[in-house]
Amino acid sequence: MGTVKRDYYEVLGVERTADGATLKSAYRKLAMQFHPDRNEGDKEAEIRFKEVGEAYEVLKDDQRRAAYDRYGHAAFENGGGQRGGRGGFDFSSAFTDVFDDLFGEFMGRGRGGPGGQQRAARGQDLRYDLELTLEEAFTGKEATLDVPTAVTCETCDGSGAEAGAQPVTCATCSGHGKVRATQGFFTVERTCPTCQGAGRIIKNPCKSCGGQGRVRKERKLQVRVPKGVEEGTRMRLAGEGEAGQRGGPNGDLYIFLSVAPHEIFKREGADLFCRVPVPFATAALGGTIEVPTIDGGATEVKLPEGTQTGRQFRVRHKGMPGLRGDGLGDLYVEVAIETPVNLTKKQKELLRQFDAAATEANQPETHGFFARVKEFWGGAKT
Repeated sequence: MGTVKRDYYEVLGVERTADGATLKSAYRKLAMQFHPDRNEGDKEAEIRFKEVGEAYEVLKDDQRRAAYDRYGHAAFENGGGQRGGRGGFDFSSAFTDVFDDLFGEFMGRGRGGPGGQQRAARGQDLRYDLELTLEEAFTGKEATLDVPTAVTCETCDGSGAEAGAQPVTCATCSGHGKVRATQGFFTVERTCPTCQGAGRIIKNPCKSCGGQGRVRKERKLQVRVPKGVEEGTRMRLAGEGEAGQRGGPNGDLYIFLSVAPHEIFKREGADLFCRVPVPFATAALGGTIEVPTIDGGATEVKLPEGTQTGRQFRVRHKGMPGLRGDGLGDLYVEVAIETPVNLTKKQKELLRQFDAAATEANQPETHGFFARVKEFWGGAKT
């Protein structure tokens, strides 16, 4: 007993009253879903692909659809109403019917008839990496870029042909830039080998560009980098990429910005961080230190008595500008107490006297830590 065929309307998932546009839309969706190229090795998908192709082949034709509506699958048994080979259905016909809609734009052409020209190709986008110093990111920068690119040939004005000569339509592809070949129930399109996809043949190519319509050239561009840019910021310059082919539009230029590490400051967003060494006596007695700022100036930070290493002091509005002009970030100054080195005999003696006179109140963290250590050791021994 043979396999029972499913109802064609059920296969496409449409109502029996569906119009041609609805049928076509349903077929397009299912054909893409079950296409063998997307389901390599999946036998079930291959069967479904053939099934939807067969259903659409019948229902897209008004006469065959009327016969199916009246007699069902019996209308096509024993050769009745069949077209094409294998099983009576020309799957390539069904697939070709929507091929242009599915892939036309992707392949760079429309559905124009014979003699239509391939759409002009847009130029490639370009990337340029630009490194700034932190100071340049703070103030902004006028940069001159040397960009190697393809520009429109001035001799032929981008046509690729000598003066007075005009490109002619390629006879192999009739100007489409693609040629078709049928393999089983597949219709495959390839770039035309004669015109290399251009759709036109230039019999008298321009000597300056060799018929390409473009020449390689290094261009100088003036770019204004705004203040406040961060690592990874991307700038887009529309139309400053490579020239398009055959009069197509230019591509774009993308500038990727990086900010070099700084010797003094570290950056987090709009805020800056600076680690400042402070003399032991200043930290103990209190005092004022001078701290550099990114704008080339300096600011004073007042330290209270007993300032410890790691303590941060916030200086408002001395950070980086916001990229969108939303004010300045802050500067955070982190104190690092410097232990004296290279002491003289007198200095050592003074420190010994200080140490002998020091009490728990002078060094609360030290005494507190060792008190906890004694408690720990005592608990461990019991």
